[in-house]
Amino acid sequence: MASIPLPTPGTPLRIGTRASPLAMAQAHMAAAALTAAHGLDAGALEIVPMTATGDRIQDRALAEVGGKALWTRELDAALDEGVIDIAVHSLKDVETLRDARFALGAMLPRADVRDRLVTRGGIAAAVIADLPHGARLGTSSPRRAAQVKRLRPDIETVLLRGNVATRLAKLAAGEVDATLLAAAGLERLGLHDVGTAQPVVTLLPAASQGAIGIECRASDAAVLALLAAVDHAPTHRAVAAERALLAALGGDCRSPVAAHAHWLEDGALRLDAELYSEDGAEHVAGWTLVDRDDAPHRLAIALLAEAPAAVQRLFSK
Repeated sequence: MASIPLPTPGTPLRIGTRASPLAMAQAHMAAAALTAAHGLDAGALEIVPMTATGDRIQDRALAEVGGKALWTRELDAALDEGVIDIAVHSLKDVETLRDARFALGAMLPRADVRDRLVTRGGIAAAVIADLPHGARLGTSSPRRAAQVKRLRPDIETVLLRGNVATRLAKLAAGEVDATLLAAAGLERLGLHDVGTAQPVVTLLPAASQGAIGIECRASDAAVLALLAAVDHAPTHRAVAAERALLAALGGDCRSPVAAHAHWLEDGALRLDAELYSEDGAEHVAGWTLVDRDDAPHRLAIALLAEAPAAVQRLFSK
């Protein structure tokens, strides 16, 4: 098959990314996929790193200072102004409802969706149940905090922000006894032996966890054609179902919700979801087969109808 030419001959395709080590690793993965799909040479692509507002603010929860838009604001502006041609995102960090000027042209094959439990030296714990009584677990995720409190009400959850290296350094310094990190991110950073993966049945992951998305301007047909060649359809459909559930729930960064769509052996797509109260004491769980476009919406409505009041108040619909 003949490769699709670059949108502007002689000009590199500019790949926007956050400047963190993990984001850079993911941008290089996207570049490698595009290079392989289209037979591009090394000079055909240029990675353009940017510091996101979310990376600069380390002392507060994202929900207090602007939510997930703090991860995408700079990249969105650069894409809209034509400074970059595509933007590579950890989809878990991307708002559910996106500006119509941008299109999610591709998702790379999804990595491990699980969380890993990482403990400081001297604490041996393979699962949450093994942690010492009253242990301090650091996380910035309302989902993880609620799940941990549901499993172990005695554990104190404290805010832990920063990139992977920063959080691991704070853990080693004894600021917390344990933390939970995405297995996908650790693997992409080459940290294959850090922490212990937690079963999905114990800690259902966040929607889009492990997925890398590539956006471009919705009006840019040439770039959309380039991205189509690297889109992994099974990942795209599964993650789209999870994001559709979030949209139907109407939650925000303060809303503890977990969602995981996965393919069954018979080829069906199953979507599991759990909603929690902030302290994890109350929750509701359910699942559906994604056999119709409105299946995630129907699951969201059913979950909210069944949810306790402490859970319902965290969602707007």
